[in-house]
Amino acid sequence: MQLARDAHRTKGCVIVAICDADTAILERRAAEIESELGVAPEKVSNYRKLLERPDIDAVVLATPNHLHAIQTIWACQAGKDVYVEKPVCHNVWEGQQMVAAAREYNRIVQPGLQNRSDVGLKEAFAWIKQGNIGKIKQVRGLCYRNRASIGKSDTPIKPPSTLDYDEWLGPAADLPMFRERVHYDWHWVWNTGNGDFGNQGPHELDLMRWILDDPDHPKAIESYGGRFAWGDGGETPNMQITKLDWGTVPAYFEVRNLWVTPETNAAPNFKGYRVGVVVTCEGGEFRGGRGGGIVYHEGNKKGERFQGKGGFDHFPSFIRAINSRKESDLACTLETGYKSACLSHFGNISIQVGKEAATRKTTQAMSRDSQLKEAYDRFSEQLDAWKIDRSTDRWTIGRPLKIDTAKERFVGSGSGPANKLIKREDRKGFEVPKYA
Repeated sequence: MQLARDAHRTKGCVIVAICDADTAILERRAAEIESELGVAPEKVSNYRKLLERPDIDAVVLATPNHLHAIQTIWACQAGKDVYVEKPVCHNVWEGQQMVAAAREYNRIVQPGLQNRSDVGLKEAFAWIKQGNIGKIKQVRGLCYRNRASIGKSDTPIKPPSTLDYDEWLGPAADLPMFRERVHYDWHWVWNTGNGDFGNQGPHELDLMRWILDDPDHPKAIESYGGRFAWGDGGETPNMQITKLDWGTVPAYFEVRNLWVTPETNAAPNFKGYRVGVVVTCEGGEFRGGRGGGIVYHEGNKKGERFQGKGGFDHFPSFIRAINSRKESDLACTLETGYKSACLSHFGNISIQVGKEAATRKTTQAMSRDSQLKEAYDRFSEQLDAWKIDRSTDRWTIGRPLKIDTAKERFVGSGSGPANKLIKREDRKGFEVPKYA
C-alpha cells in the first residue's frame, strides 16, 4: 500500500493494474486502493500475463525475496522498467543476472532502498565526509526489531485455496512448510527468505556502504547467530552478529529480534537507537537512520541534528529516470542494491556453513575480536533475561570466509561448501535466466 501511495502521488505516474498470486489479497488491496486513492486498477493474478500488456511501462515489485530476480528479468525481457524492493535478489548469482539483464535490455531498474533519498542522511553523510568530526574509525549497523514466534505445525501446512501456489513458489523448492501461515513468515526460512539480516538489514547495510563511499564486496566476512527462544518453524537467526572486513575501518552489523525480556514488548537499543547506523569518528559519533540523525560529542553530548523526510523523493526519482532514460537520474542503481544485498547473503552463508557450538567455544571465538565480544556480551545479557538454556539453544559459529571481489566468489578455507550457496538449484519451469 505504501508503494501504491508513492506511485499515486508521483506526477506522470498512473496505476493501471495490481497483481497478486493470492486472489484474496488481490481483492482486499484493490478495495483499499480504490477507497483510499480513488483509483480502480485492473486485478491480475498472473504476473506473466500482466507483462503482456502494452499499456504498462513499468512494474513495482513488492513480492517475496525469492521472486525478485526472476520477476525483474521477465519484466526486462518484456520491455518494462522495474522498481524492486530490497533485497533485490535472494542469492548472489541471481543479482549478477539481474544486473546483466538490465544492461542487455537497456532497462531502468531501481531498488527500494529509500534511505538513499533521505535529505537528512544526504546532508549528514556529506557533512561527515567533509571531515567535520574527523576520520571515520568504525561503522556499525543495527536491526533491532521485535519478531514474535511464527509457530510450528506438527504436520506440513497447506497453502490457502485462493493462492496459486505454483506461481508463488517460482524458483523456490517445493518443500513442506511447518510454520502457521504462508504469507510474510516466508522471511524466516532459507528457501524463500533471508532472515532479518536480509529483510530489514539491507537498508542499514546500504547506509554502511554509502558512508564508506560505496566500496566493492568486502574482502572477508564472518557471522555468528542463532534462533533463540521460539522452537518454531523458522530457520534463520533472530540474533546475529556479523563482522565485515573491507580492509579499511572496522564494520559490524547486529540483528536482535527478541524484545528485552519475555514480560515486556520493548525492543532493545544500542546507544538509544534500534534501526540505523552508528558512525564513530575521531571527534564525534553520528547515530541515525531513515529520517536523519544526531551527532554526539564527548560526554554523549548532543550536537548537530540532521532532519530527514524518510526518502519521500525515492519513487519520483524512478519515474524521472524512466522518462529521461538516464540511470544517473536514479536515487539508487540496481548494482548498488545488489552489492548491498550481497552483504547479507555473504554473512548468511557464513552461518549456513558454520557449526553450532557450546557456550565456551562460542565465547572463545567471539573473544578474538574486542567488538564482537562486546556485542556478544550484550546479547548474552538479553538471552539470560529470557532464561535461554544455551546447552540446547546454541549459537552457530559462522565460518570466516574470504572473498575474491573480482570473481564474486569465496576463496581459501571453507570456500567449497560456501560457494555452493552462491546459487540455488531453481525449480523446473522457473529457472532464473543466465546473462552473466
